[in-house]
Amino acid sequence: MPFTEYFWNWFEIYKEPSVSDRTKLTYKQAYNALNSHLGKTAIENIDCRKYQMFITNYGKHHAKSTVSKYNSLIHACVKDAIYDGVISKDFVQNTSLVFNKKKTRIIDYLSIDEMNHLVDHIFKTKNANFTSKYMILLAIYTGARLGELQALTWKDINFNFRTISITKSWHEGLQEFKDTKNESSKRVIRVNESMLNVLKELKVKNKNLIFKNQYNTVPTSSAVNKTLRECLKACEIDKPSLHFHSLRHTHVAFLLSKGIDLYIISKRLGHSDISTTSRVYSYLIDEYRMKSDNKIESILSTIGTPSAPKVHQTFESIRKIT
Repeated sequence: MPFTEYFWNWFEIYKEPSVSDRTKLTYKQAYNALNSHLGKTAIENIDCRKYQMFITNYGKHHAKSTVSKYNSLIHACVKDAIYDGVISKDFVQNTSLVFNKKKTRIIDYLSIDEMNHLVDHIFKTKNANFTSKYMILLAIYTGARLGELQALTWKDINFNFRTISITKSWHEGLQEFKDTKNESSKRVIRVNESMLNVLKELKVKNKNLIFKNQYNTVPTSSAVNKTLRECLKACEIDKPSLHFHSLRHTHVAFLLSKGIDLYIISKRLGHSDISTTSRVYSYLIDEYRMKSDNKIESILSTIGTPSAPKVHQTFESIRKIT
C-alpha cells in the first residue's frame, strides 16, 4: 500500500471520529503534502533518506509550525504502523526539520509588565454591556481558546471550587455550540476568586451564555480583536501583530516564567500530550531555558564546595557545660 493511502486510512480509523472539522482539514493537508512528494511509494519502501528528502523539499516553502505539525502527525502514524507490524523501523525518528525562516512567525506575546498594564486598564474600563473585555481578561487568566470562551455557560462555572469546565466550543457562523477541537480539549481549569468575581458582574443580565452582550449576541473574533487593539493602543503597547490567540501564548509565557511544570501547562491548555506543547511553544521554552541555564550553572557551581564544618559535642563536653 502507498504510504499516503496508509496515512489516510490510519486517520479515518483512529483519528477522524474524535477530531474537529478544522483538525480534519490539517490531516487532509498533510495527506496532500505526502501525496505530492511521495506519490505511490509503498510504505515498506520508505526509509529515513526518502522521508528526509520529503521534509527538506516541502519545508523550503513552508513555515516551521506547518512542517513541525505535519511531521508530528506523520510520526504518530508511523509509530502505529510499527506497533501493528506493518513496518519495522521508525523512519521519522531522527528527521531534521527544514523550514522557510521568512514564513516562520515568532510567537508574539505580552511581557509581564505589559500584561499587568493591560489587565489594570481593563479592570478600570470594563462595562458589563460590552463583554469583549471580560473575554480578554479570562483568556489571560486561563489560556483558553476563543471558541471555548464564547461557548461558556454559567453551568460551566463552579464558584465553590473556583473552576471552569471546557466541554464545548462555539460556531460563529451558525451561532451555536459545536464540539471542542479534540477530546483532550475537554478539561477543567482552576482560576482565582477575583477573576470569578469579575464574571459575576455579567450574571445579572445573562442567564445562559456568559458573554452575551447588550445586543444579545456573543462577540465575534473580529469584535474581540478590535477591542484588544483599542486596549493595547490605550496602554501604549506597540505590538501590531498581537491578536486574541496571543493571549493564550501570554498565559503560557507567564506560567513558564513562574516555573510551572510544562506537563501541568499542557493539561491546562488541553493538549493531547506534552509533545504538542513543546512543539507549539518551542520558542518560548527555549527562551526560558536560557534563563534556567544560568540558574542551573549557579547550582552546579556549588558541587564540591565544602560546607561549613559541623560542631560535634561529646557527652563529656556537654557534662562540663552543665
